[in-house]
Amino acid sequence: MHPAVESYEYGHLEVGDGHSVYWEVVGRPDGIPAVWLHGGPGSPPGPNSRRMFDPERFRAVLFDQRGCGRSRPLAADPTADLSTNTTDHLIADIEQLRVHLGVDRWMVLGGSWGVTLALVYAERHPDRVLAMVLAAVTSGRLRETQWITRDMGRIFPREWHEFVSAVPEAERHGDLAAAYARLLASPDLEPRHEAARRWCAWEDTHMSLAPGAEPRLIRKDLQWQLTFARLVTHYWSHGCFLADNEVLAGIERIAHIPAVLIHGRYDVSSPLDTAWMIHRAWPASRLVVVEDAGHSGAGLGAEMKAAVDLMAGLV
Repeated sequence: MHPAVESYEYGHLEVGDGHSVYWEVVGRPDGIPAVWLHGGPGSPPGPNSRRMFDPERFRAVLFDQRGCGRSRPLAADPTADLSTNTTDHLIADIEQLRVHLGVDRWMVLGGSWGVTLALVYAERHPDRVLAMVLAAVTSGRLRETQWITRDMGRIFPREWHEFVSAVPEAERHGDLAAAYARLLASPDLEPRHEAARRWCAWEDTHMSLAPGAEPRLIRKDLQWQLTFARLVTHYWSHGCFLADNEVLAGIERIAHIPAVLIHGRYDVSSPLDTAWMIHRAWPASRLVVVEDAGHSGAGLGAEMKAAVDLMAGLV
């Protein structure tokens, strides 16, 4: 990765609906504009996210999506109103931030959920996108969330049993994300805390089949887990607020935009077929399969840095 850098500009943007979104800029003021869209929903960027960008070439914007990180209010609060936290709202926030920072067009990067968000943003605002770099490719399809919450129990039966046993028995054959969302909105502390821990433990289970993969989410503090679990279950129980297969159906709108798609062979959380289908439908894209990587890790990070450096020479 590039050397560690600090942000040279940062602040909070009032985006409406009572939400204040934290943003920061790294690199140089006259650099190539770029924006990083983090995963989750609800997993804000850390300091290493800045290191994807050459500070001598980029003006890179990173921000915490509604409800998480340093944005306010936090979704960890069970009284926080999530009705104004949808994909449409996030897309509007990105555009409001672009205008606020005086950016005309920028390179758009995303990871995991951030890939879905990046693709939807690009399809709705193709004239604002210079190029794209997308790692751990997702598209927000119902099939993808069904795979994670239920079908993957065939691969991890013991861990899935622990995951589903937190849900009331009458709800175990229905929408598990919705059942968890209800638990995470409970006025009682213990059911909320237990649901957050169980959700994060299950996510850690399926992130990677790569040898040496270690759990990350279960090591986070409880407020982080509550925020993450509540936002993920909110989005997944509403189909990511997208028409099913919306991303693939709209890919022709961005067919001309150069892109690199990066995906780990060991990514059991988001199987490779999604990246493959999007790549096949996108003439200007290139697919890089990292043979020893899962849903995250050093292999994906190295390929992402290389792709960002490559794209810098094309825009």
